[in-house]
This record gives sequence, structure tokens and C-alpha cells, in this order.
Amino acid sequence: MRSFSSRLVSWQRRYGRHDLPWQGADAYRVWLSEIMLQQTQVITVIPYFQRFVASFPTLAVLAAASEEQVLTHWSGLGYYARGRNLHRAAQIIVGTYGGEFPRKFEQILMLPGIGRSTAAAICALAHHERRAILDGNVKRLIARYAGIAGWTGDGEVEKKLWQIAEELLPRHEIARYIQAQMDLGAKLCTRSSPKCGECPVSADCVAFQSGRVSELPSPRPRKVMPERQSTFLLLMSGRDILLEKRAPKGIWGGMWCPPELFDGLVDESDYVHRCGIDISERITLARFNHSFTHFKMNIIPVLLRVKNKPDLALQNGCMWIDMEQALHGAIPTPVRKMLKSIHSSGE
Repeated sequence: MRSFSSRLVSWQRRYGRHDLPWQGADAYRVWLSEIMLQQTQVITVIPYFQRFVASFPTLAVLAAASEEQVLTHWSGLGYYARGRNLHRAAQIIVGTYGGEFPRKFEQILMLPGIGRSTAAAICALAHHERRAILDGNVKRLIARYAGIAGWTGDGEVEKKLWQIAEELLPRHEIARYIQAQMDLGAKLCTRSSPKCGECPVSADCVAFQSGRVSELPSPRPRKVMPERQSTFLLLMSGRDILLEKRAPKGIWGGMWCPPELFDGLVDESDYVHRCGIDISERITLARFNHSFTHFKMNIIPVLLRVKNKPDLALQNGCMWIDMEQALHGAIPTPVRKMLKSIHSSGE
């Protein structure tokens, strides 16, 4: 029987994805795609990637941009720390490496937002260096093929997966092999309803041969998702809305949001009084939930029509901005949802 890697390479050549906009590109574009693809599906990433490289065609252009410009292009993609780290890394590359993406694995690994698998993917896909990767799709593929039980996020399980991933590496056609692993995990060896009958390595896949495909890999251990309640004040003066720039770190860092009152710790009336704002109308809009990796946010949007636009509100990183302009700015997905709701309803 041919090796695992040779079967994957042959399958990729015939059935894999060959038209992704970052395939065969330089290290900058490979890096950008790898960061965008973290926790995000290819179909979602493609239009973001295309708009991003159109605005920031080189590392130097990205490094020279403002954080707000970068986050505006990232808006809606989620996990915004990725965008901030991307911007910081570009500035480091320009300052340290003269704008040339570093070639050495150890240098790449030192950049913000880059872990072992991402650094290896850049080396393999951009420079054809013999490196194993271990993203979500590859973890699932190897866990099934080798019959590795346990949650893939567990340290000991991940250690075994890395060892096997290294052992399976071919000597040649590294870039195509790495792409084959990602393609197979995305198209055939999926989390649910895998297409084992079409898989090129099912003949010696432990999970398939032992009837354990649905069991492997083991799911993430269940735990109660903590919840947090937040009230967002949608302060409107005509078509202008009051937005605040978030602190650089933390949830939605560096992005623009309506004032947020955490779990009732700050009183709404105290906030508007402190800002010198007079309210003419108050409407509580429909509540909704937004899930993060580690908690769920219960969002209460409160529309407040104001009689005045005090100068005090322009301090502390706040600004009144036209609704249409705000919708095209650096705002997170739940905020976009709230603003679109107001915009479309004519509230």
C-alpha cells in the first residue's frame, strides 16, 4: 500500500482545492490567510482576504496603516485580537526585517498572534519547508487515522498528534501535502457526516476500520458556559449615534461601540446625567445573545433619543457619528446588528 502522504498528494492533485486566492502566494498572503482562517471557515474568509489585500497589498502598507483602518477591514470577521496582532506583527517585520517576511521558523514564531502550527504552515506553504501543521482539520484527520482517543485540545493528546504528524511528513511536495491535509479535513473528514467512502486513506484508517469514526476525536469536555448581561445605550441625535472607542486590549479592543453598562454595575441615568445628556424618548429593543469562546453575552439594546449633543460627550474617546458612516466603520458584529436594526426600522 502506498504511504499516507502519497495518497493524500494524489487525491489533492485530483480533488483538492486549487483556486483559493492565497494558494501559491508569497509569505505575506499565506500568513494573512492563515490568521484569518483561525476559527473561521474558508467561504467566509475569501471576501475579507480579497478586500484586505486590495487595501493593504504589502507589509509596508499594512504597517503604515492605523489600527482603526485595519480593524475596519476586519469588522465582522470576529476574534479581533487577530487583527490587532496582525497589525503589530507587520510593524515589527518592517522595523526588524526591513519589510521582508522572515524566513526562519523561530523568527516567525516570535511574531504576535502566531503559534507553532501557523508558523509551520507559512514555512511549508510559502517556502516548501518540511514542517508539520496541526490545525483543527488536521487534528481530526490524524486522530481518526491513528485512532487517538481524547479531546484534541488536551496537552497529552496534542503531543501524540504532533508526533504522528511529524512521522507522516513526506520528503517531497510538502506544500501540496499540507494543502491536502487541510482539504481532506474540510471536504471529506468532516466533524459530522464524513465521506469515508471517498477518502483515499480509509483502507488503513483506524477509526473507519474499527467503526469509531463518530467517536473520534473525542468532543471537548462539556462545561457550563458563564453568562454576562450587558446593556448598550444607543444614544441617537437625528441620524447621529454616540460611539466610544474601546480600550486597546480586551473584548473588541480598539473598536467602536455604544456605551456599555456591565451587569447593571453602572446606572443608565447616572451615565446620561454625567455626560450632560437630556433624553426625549427611551425604547428597550429586542434582547439577543452573542457567544464568545468562553462566555455568552446577553445584550439589552436601549434606544435613547437625545435633545442635545453636549461637548462633554466628545471627550474620553467618544464621538457622534452618522449612522451610515458608523455601519462602514470598525464595529463588532453585535453592534452592527443593533445599528442595522435601528437603521432598517427607521427608529
